[in-house]
Amino acid sequence: MEINWNNKEPIYLQLRDRLVALIMDGVLQEGDALPSVRQISSEQRINPVTVSKAIQMLVDDQLVEKKRGLGMYVVDGAKNKLATEERNKFLTEEWPQIAERIDRLGLELDDLLGKSTD
Repeated sequence: MEINWNNKEPIYLQLRDRLVALIMDGVLQEGDALPSVRQISSEQRINPVTVSKAIQMLVDDQLVEKKRGLGMYVVDGAKNKLATEERNKFLTEEWPQIAERIDRLGLELDDLLGKSTD
């Protein structure tokens, strides 16, 4: 799992987003175990408390569950739930800003699709 950290967001949010992306991309499938806190902490060279906080967010969102003595696992339906949430977030938060910028730049559909109007 490779993460390019930025200084704009807390690391635990960036890690949470990366784990969400792995679930949505099918790298972590429903029923799969997440890497352990210790493993992620070691690989990414971040504090275990930071890793735990990111994973706890996934538990709170009911995307992963703890199986006592076994670890954390992606729950059934996590990918569909994430797809719905991410789609709604995009349409309500991100798309309006993108649409406004498209309008401000005077771009047309052909410009966006990379079609030449020569």
